[in-house]
Amino acid sequence: MKYVSIKQFGGPEVLELADRETPAAGPAQVLIKVEAAGVNRPDMMQRQGKYPPPAGASDIPGLEIAGVVTQVGENVESPHIGDMVCALVTGGGYAEYAVAEAALCLPVPAGLSAVEAAAIPETYFTVWSNVFDRAKLKPGESFLVHGGSSGIGTTAIQLARAFGAKVFATAGNAEKCAACRELGADLAINYKQDDFVSACKAATDNNGVDVILDMVAGDYINRNIELAAEDGRIVLIAGLHGYNAEINFLPVILKRLSITGSGLRMRSVSFKADLAVKLKQYVWPLIESGKVKPVIQQTLPLQQAAEAHRIMEASQHIGKLVLTI
Repeated sequence: MKYVSIKQFGGPEVLELADRETPAAGPAQVLIKVEAAGVNRPDMMQRQGKYPPPAGASDIPGLEIAGVVTQVGENVESPHIGDMVCALVTGGGYAEYAVAEAALCLPVPAGLSAVEAAAIPETYFTVWSNVFDRAKLKPGESFLVHGGSSGIGTTAIQLARAFGAKVFATAGNAEKCAACRELGADLAINYKQDDFVSACKAATDNNGVDVILDMVAGDYINRNIELAAEDGRIVLIAGLHGYNAEINFLPVILKRLSITGSGLRMRSVSFKADLAVKLKQYVWPLIESGKVKPVIQQTLPLQQAAEAHRIMEASQHIGKLVLTI
């Protein structure tokens, strides 16, 4: 099969198309003929040598795919050969064939193409796990996502809005802010021009925000603490500004804040399978009814994976980039 190789750690140019044997499904796995694969920031980190795959995972980048099941393991009851599925994988997505755990495969939502379905798993699993399971966002609460125009951001805005939250987002220019509002954000703040703490406080009668989803960290950590409402929850999932900060914990104590963080790739199959069940129950109906949707900026053929990484690193995209096979 053709796949995208990381010939050495470095810039996008280290990605190149290569050949290797097609993998085989294990007892609880399926083999998928990949039609499309989502591109995510962890893929770039892996390419740079900053995010190695977990033990036992494929060394091929790519964390989400959609395509047709061509082989099933001996212990697999569902899905079946010939089924169209999308799947969360720990690696291997940038290829003509990829192995996925059967428990992490979901049917392609009715009405969606393989390209659209491939843009779902990584961001939807991540947002559900952090916003609804860890932070327990409730209807009527306020929610802020940093990087609102990213794949995570566009997903978080839509889901938070669909489940009855008041939604705020930060983004880097007027076009991205407009996209956030179109997706359901009540307020979108251009962080290059305005202070998101002041803007969100003004929008909440100075009460602050109940749940903050942060992939920036660094200097944002103290600002998130300042902005958080009483009993607020702050969830860190990445560190675009770094992972170090000097923190005054007095506001954390006085406001009874919870600060947590998580990563998805290294979690167990059973943990992620529980997320898959919840997504199918609570989110798939929203997708199939058109209330939420994957937002795709651009598709590129597999052999242009390096260009997809260049586009993502330039941060000019809104939503997801998807590779087609």
